[in-house]
Formats: sequence, C-alpha cells, structure tokens
Amino acid sequence: MTSLEIVKCGPGASVQDAGRYGYRRFGVSTAGAMDLQALALANALAGNPPDTAAVELPLAGAEFRVVGGPVLVAAHGPGTTLAVSGRPASERTSVQLVEGDTVMIGPPREGVYSYVAVAGGILTRPVLGSRSCHRRSGIGGDVLAPGDRLPCIGGSDNVPLTFHGDTRYDSRDSIRIVPGPQADYFDDAKWARFLSSSYRISPRSDRMGLRLEGPVLRSSKGHDIVSEGVVSGSVQVPGDGTPIVLGRDCQTTGGYPKIATVISADLDRLAQVPMGRDVRFRLVSAGDAIDATRRSALWRNSLGLAAKPASASSADLLSHNLIGGMTKGDDL
Repeated sequence: MTSLEIVKCGPGASVQDAGRYGYRRFGVSTAGAMDLQALALANALAGNPPDTAAVELPLAGAEFRVVGGPVLVAAHGPGTTLAVSGRPASERTSVQLVEGDTVMIGPPREGVYSYVAVAGGILTRPVLGSRSCHRRSGIGGDVLAPGDRLPCIGGSDNVPLTFHGDTRYDSRDSIRIVPGPQADYFDDAKWARFLSSSYRISPRSDRMGLRLEGPVLRSSKGHDIVSEGVVSGSVQVPGDGTPIVLGRDCQTTGGYPKIATVISADLDRLAQVPMGRDVRFRLVSAGDAIDATRRSALWRNSLGLAAKPASASSADLLSHNLIGGMTKGDDL
C-alpha cells in the first residue's frame, strides 16, 4: 500500500478529521481538527470531502517521503509553504508525487495549524467512527513521530487541483460569543470588563484549551459548581479568574462557571491566533450565532467547487525536463 513516511515533524503532529461525535455522554472527547476550515481547504485540493482525515501540524512544519507508489498531496494553513523534492510549489495547488519524492511543509507563519491531505485520505484505523487522535485518552492513536508511515490509497490517475476561491471565510477581528450557562455569576461590571478588554493567548495553551491572559473575572457566586457538560468553545473561569476557552480535545464535564461560549463559526479562527497575540470578544445573539454557523458550514462544503484542474505553465514544464534539450523558444 502507498504511504507517507514522516521524515521529520514537530511535537504534537497528529491525524485529525472532523471529530468523534455522539460519545460525549460516555465521557469520550470529540477531538478533531482545530481549524475545520483549513482542513476542508486542504481536502478540497486533494479532491476529498471536507471532513476527510489529514495530518495536523501545530506551529512547526514537517517533511514526508512517498513510499510504495504515486499519491496526490495538498497542504493548507495560514502562511504555509510547500516544496517538492526541494522545488517550491504553490500551497493553492495539489501535487502528484511518485515513490521516493519528498514534500516539505513549512510552518504556518501567520497562524498555528496547517494540514496535509492526500487523495482518498489518511487511512489509519478508525475508532468510534473517527480517525482523530485524542492524545490524553489514547483513542485514535498517538501523536506522530519520524519513521511513522501513514497509509493512503495512492494512484497515478489523480488530477492536481488549484484552488480559485477565498482561502478564509471570515476575517473579522473580534471573536463572537453567546452568554454561557453561568453568565449570571458575573455582574454587569465583570461583563463590561470582559467585552472591553483584550486578552492574550497564553503559551500554556494547547488542543485542550486556550488560556487567556488579561483582566481577571471574579464570580460573585464562587468558582465551583456541580460538574456539568461542557463543549468546545465553553469559556470557563476557574478560581484564579483567568478565562480558558475549551478546545477540541476538552474534557466532557467541568466544575467551573462558564461565562460565555465562543460560537462554532469562530472556533477555527480563534484556534489560529498565535500565542502572544491579543483577541477581543463580542457578544451576539443565539440567532446570529446559528446563522453564522450555517454560513460557515455552507462555505466549507462548497470549497470543492472552487478547486479546478491545475494547468501546466511553461515554468512547470521546464522544471520537469520532459524532453532532452527543451528550451523556452526565445532562447533560439
């Protein structure tokens, strides 16, 4: 079987799809890609449905080697670069690789996460309907390391695609929230402070939660509640008053009051805010949140329509030395 062998990668690289749904009531975390939009765009370039399993690379780049046959590879992330066997390539176009080729993915210079997709998807063993890795529980396997081989379908009949649409659905600066289950634990002054302040993404953040550095939020009713269900996007406020936005790998229950919930449509954008960068929050209605989530899902599901067969340019042809002695013509 064709596979991508990892030559090198940074810590935390893992296989992720859209996540493992329907099991939170049993204590199983959802996991899944931190940026579903970037995952969907990489998959569109590979000719896959948006939720197909791919490799998630946090902060660092990676290098892969093709083993066992040809395969179509695509990558996407904010500011990500792509090189095939040392030759720069566009990250808006997928590339057909043959056995022995290497592909180098640069770090996401303008964000946190990038994604590497292959035609047909990464075919690691699914667990509870998903191939997503949840490191803390071990469900879906462990994080990736050099020497690991990721199985895929391969094939020489895949057509490289170029993406002709917008690469980011929503570029608004503020992160939209709705009131959380314990919104009334925080008085008007605390809410005004929360909405008028900037919060910095802490270096202690990970897939489980984004810790926010900024003005503390002291609850008027205490910081301990009977444990109840939480979701990705829940903004918990523990005893020290420092908010934490729960991520894709978050636990299924929590015992801290939740002042707000980040709307689903903005979770991807929040995940891509680099550590040390500031964010602000903006309160919206539940209706606005639902509308935004619907628009985001429609955009994500339509990405495949904007991925068209790539046309070979003269620069592409010259780089492959298809015929001995080939020249531009203006050299004659």
